[in-house]
Amino acid sequence: METNRSCLRNGMKDGLPIALGYLAVSFTLGITARNAGFSPLQALLASVTNNASAGEYAAFAIIAAGGTYLEVAVMTLIANARYLLMSCALSQKLAADTPLRHRLLLAYDITDEIFGISVARPGKLNPWYTYGAMLVAIPGWGLGTFLGVVMGNILPARAVSALSVGLYGMFLAIVIPPARHSRVIAGLVAVSFALSFAASSWEALAGVSSGVKTIVRTVVISLAAALLFPVKEEGGDGA
Repeated sequence: METNRSCLRNGMKDGLPIALGYLAVSFTLGITARNAGFSPLQALLASVTNNASAGEYAAFAIIAAGGTYLEVAVMTLIANARYLLMSCALSQKLAADTPLRHRLLLAYDITDEIFGISVARPGKLNPWYTYGAMLVAIPGWGLGTFLGVVMGNILPARAVSALSVGLYGMFLAIVIPPARHSRVIAGLVAVSFALSFAASSWEALAGVSSGVKTIVRTVVISLAAALLFPVKEEGGDGA
């Protein structure tokens, strides 16, 4: 049976590639934070307390557009809602007698990648494995954001503008692979693009902030997709 120390060491080993990926991705996120008026320290603090690319980008974008605190809070909640499901799923991997303090600490950094390697562990999950991954992943994410703001303040405006596109490339890399294998996802992506364009050009919505528009579009499209194209459970009853 693995000890807590060996689990921590294995988690750090498996988390190192994640940390390197976070460093690259969060650098472009730092450019976005810099454009929203964040200082390097403020961006670092935002990253180590949020740990979510989509949620942070949504928050930075709304802040840059002059959105309200309520809009930022609601949009971040919607963008990060999937982590609630991940936390529930990961809790089933823990032993029944796992203390509450461990459950709360694990919930702090259940990102897509850390959830993936944690839930894939055979048998019950030792929290110290996930702690090991978090130990290297969180600094990688925070440092990348910090450096993005710093370099954004040093590099020429054209270079900053070019780097700002990098985060959109990351989202395309996330969306395109599943869209190629699912007509439903591809259709929903196309609908979201169309609604985004319509909302930005429709004069009747000129007085509505971009944050509210984004929140409404996200909720409407997600709800419609869940009602019209529910995901079928594998196996069925008795499987």
